[in-house]
Amino acid sequence: MDTADLGLPVDVPSTALFTDRYELTMLQAALRAGTADRRSVFEVFTRRLPEGRRYGVVAGTGRVLDAVENFRFDAGVLDFLAQQRIVDEPTLGWLADYRFRGDIWGYPEGEVYFPGSPIIRVEGTFAEAVLLETVILSILNHDSAVAAAASRMSTAAGDRPLIEMGARRTHELAAVAAARAAYVGGFTTTSDLAAGFRYNIPTVGTSAHAFTLLHDSERDAFTAQVQAHGSDTTLLVDTYDVAEAVRTAVEVAGKDLGAVRIDSGDLLLLAHRVRQQLDELGAKNTKIVVTSDLDEYAIASLAAAPVDAYGVGTQLVTGSGHPTSSMVYKLVARAVSDDADAPLLPVAKKSMGAKTSVGGRKWAARRVDEQGVAEAEVIGTGEVPEQLAGRQLLVELVRGGEIVAREPLDAARDRHIAARAGLPLSATQLSRGEPVLPTEYARS
Repeated sequence: MDTADLGLPVDVPSTALFTDRYELTMLQAALRAGTADRRSVFEVFTRRLPEGRRYGVVAGTGRVLDAVENFRFDAGVLDFLAQQRIVDEPTLGWLADYRFRGDIWGYPEGEVYFPGSPIIRVEGTFAEAVLLETVILSILNHDSAVAAAASRMSTAAGDRPLIEMGARRTHELAAVAAARAAYVGGFTTTSDLAAGFRYNIPTVGTSAHAFTLLHDSERDAFTAQVQAHGSDTTLLVDTYDVAEAVRTAVEVAGKDLGAVRIDSGDLLLLAHRVRQQLDELGAKNTKIVVTSDLDEYAIASLAAAPVDAYGVGTQLVTGSGHPTSSMVYKLVARAVSDDADAPLLPVAKKSMGAKTSVGGRKWAARRVDEQGVAEAEVIGTGEVPEQLAGRQLLVELVRGGEIVAREPLDAARDRHIAARAGLPLSATQLSRGEPVLPTEYARS
């Protein structure tokens, strides 16, 4: 069973309070002013990538769809709003019947994005669309940050598998989302069982230092683990003396020992020593897994080491120094009147600072060169140029309030691998740099 197809709720009966109070106060004022039903277009984008990053990764789209579907003001939520006097009675009555009945388009999950990319486009009445701002941003900003870090780490790891193991380094619910985003970004497994249950991500795990310390000797601990899980298990060898532990591990499990894990010390030096020792003991197929506060740079530094897999925690679930993607949700167009068929008027904030935005309902396409390598992210309003019609990036996600684009998580993971492969080679460099593609605005 692939639970990614089930549209499971986001851990609570309703997502309606995953919002900021001013969304509801704006709603009340718009209802009173008679502008709440005015057709509107909101877009999610970022003005810049995190410093030094060359591309972003769209992650969390599937969770956004779940959140929109479960955005309901049930009796308990309405009672809270009434007791706190957050909105008036007419607004409570409106919220009681709330369902998002508009349309949502967006970059498909796993796709890459750049500054200005219209990652999500929400179309509907002002009232129904404005309420979704905070929940959409909270999901996309977190998940895309983790996925971007995961993508960089998977690039550094090459063909070696990556284990997500950051649950104990973040909020318990964020841990599930992080595991999901890491999988989209290229990780192969997770230690988090909730993520495995909800999203069908393969789970792994064997033992911690506590298991070794529980027993009277390291040999007793290894024996107990092998008897319980077979010789194909992974034995943790850095509790006491690594060389002695490796020797004992092979004696207990035999030459078919699955793997050993190193969680501390000079990983580069230890990996070479352990590989040599394992080979000398005849355990030539025993793999080496390394953990211990890894990030993409540490993983890259171990590229020449005899390491078979990496386990990553803290740096992954915190976005490797960039825990948010700095996405915003802005009104970019609204109807010129309350008439349902009224044309859309582009709108945009004007600012003396760096918070300007471009108005208008946008499309996005990726232009490629003769070799099929991406060379620019092209964004525009109005008609899409004929030469870019087949390269459009936005896909339909919600039509008339109904979700039309649910997919297994593996589809997003595969899409990311393909999207990253279509970028210029410099996209995979870990050194700091500008976005690998320029953003161009086409004139309508």
